Amino acid sequence: MNEERNEEIEIDLRELFYVLLSKIWIIILVTALGLGIAAGYTTAFIRPLYSSTSMMYVMTKSTSITSLTDIQVGSSLTQDYQVFITSRPVVDKVIEELELDMSYGEFVESVSVDNPTNTRFIYITVNNHDAYMAKTIVDKLTDVSAERMGTIMETEKPNVADYGHVPENQTSPNLTKNAVIGAILGFVLAVGCIIVLHLMNDAIQTTEDVEKYLGINTLGLIPLEEGTSKRSTRGHDKDAARMRKERKRARRKKKA
Repeated sequence: MNEERNEEIEIDLRELFYVLLSKIWIIILVTALGLGIAAGYTTAFIRPLYSSTSMMYVMTKSTSITSLTDIQVGSSLTQDYQVFITSRPVVDKVIEELELDMSYGEFVESVSVDNPTNTRFIYITVNNHDAYMAKTIVDKLTDVSAERMGTIMETEKPNVADYGHVPENQTSPNLTKNAVIGAILGFVLAVGCIIVLHLMNDAIQTTEDVEKYLGINTLGLIPLEEGTSKRSTRGHDKDAARMRKERKRARRKKKA
């Protein structure tokens, strides 16, 4: 029994393979269509985003940078500075001085602050649709936050190790990545539709189907007449099926 089941599964998988192979041009077409749609949508409708990053170094009032206490205090201050950089007074001042048409929430969403583990460096990254504006904002945010940190927290303000640079390449969207995703979705959609339509089609079309599903050996084939297409024979088959249904209904009415 197990051998028969395994053989049947193998035949079904082989049949699906040949069905997909016979429809390979549809799969290629839909895959290419998905790639083109994804690439076109990314290019036409998604605005490019650019990132610019500045770097600050946290110092304390102590002049000795080799002191263990000084290092520990500096490390703890970096966590406070991370919160301070995106505080409302700092952000509002940057928006006001640069005359940005942005709300506080929109501004904070475009900013990310990072402090690598066991370091006193703070990296500020600003994302914007304009490459030059991304650099302008990150530079102004760096200066304003460093100045207010020294004043409000009564510590030596962080040193600006590096200002932002004008990005040459966009951060997002990734055209290649989106195009590949579109191609994959197109491929999966095409293969899935072909398999589903094949499995739902229970019509007997070949002699192999007769032997496989009915267990009857075919004795011969009736060829089509010249000038008769398969579509016309399908139409005759539909008409015959309708006639059979009407006959059954008439018999039921007589019995009733």
